[in-house]
Amino acid sequence: MEMKSSMTAAYKEKIVSQAWKKKLRTALEGYSFILPALIGMTVFLFIPMLTILYNSFTDYYYLTPNDKAFIGFENYQRLFDDPLFYKALKNTLYFVIIVVPIQTAVALGLALLVHPKIKFKKFFTVAFFSPVVMSLVVVGLLFTFLYNPNQGLFNALLETFGLPRLKFLTSSDQAMNAIIFMSIWQGAGYQMIIFLAGLKDIPEQLYEASSMDGASTWQKFVYVTLPGLRNVTIFVVITITMAAFRLLIQPLIMTQGGPINSTKTLLYLMYEYGFQFREMGYGSAIAVIFMVIVLVIAGIQRIVLKEERG
Repeated sequence: MEMKSSMTAAYKEKIVSQAWKKKLRTALEGYSFILPALIGMTVFLFIPMLTILYNSFTDYYYLTPNDKAFIGFENYQRLFDDPLFYKALKNTLYFVIIVVPIQTAVALGLALLVHPKIKFKKFFTVAFFSPVVMSLVVVGLLFTFLYNPNQGLFNALLETFGLPRLKFLTSSDQAMNAIIFMSIWQGAGYQMIIFLAGLKDIPEQLYEASSMDGASTWQKFVYVTLPGLRNVTIFVVITITMAAFRLLIQPLIMTQGGPINSTKTLLYLMYEYGFQFREMGYGSAIAVIFMVIVLVIAGIQRIVLKEERG
């Protein structure tokens, strides 16, 4: 009896050992798949983030790296006492608040325009999407010529219709709005493609049922199209918001942050101090604050704009 009990215990121990080894092997196989991505994120994301965080507490000057010293929160105190920081923050938030809803609406409008089986559908789709594949530098230079207050095409068109000329990029009141118009024109085509994919996923039976109930075109849009595009719209809004916070190329190429700092953004300020003035410590402090602001905004969006599951 004791021998049988001993054999049973040994058998159970063997089964447990085999199960544990199988689980370990499965876990190792799973980790082997994510290991390359984890290494990449560590090298190109986590280590740079920690380096920037450390540098923000130092007086690191790019041309004298060996003289770097820990100075605590002096960079942050300097930043919060700097009126230019608040000006750049205001410009950034203004750009985001204007661009996100308008670009989303424009992208949805373009998608609705080319979604039906219209004549020359492929041509219009390619035409609306083509600005996306163009370099922002090229687009910025192109619009700089178009916005020229003396010889630009836009002012020539305004004069044709008997309207007064505008200063565009040379006016502190108009420069940011001019950049906003260009940015929406350049980026809306990408979100249009996403909306097109979402429109194709809406069952045609819903439109047929609403037609049988006597729904108008507007009612179909409000009660069928918009609910069907909810998750797609959330994704589009979040991606536009993150892209809008990274505003740099347009003011860098078109206005150099002017006139009177009216187009200087947080990212531009970080680039200016970090790479033009070589004040890497102060530039890192701006980068940390910028990252915190973006994470807070992203968190608020995730709470307010909840996706529908299933």
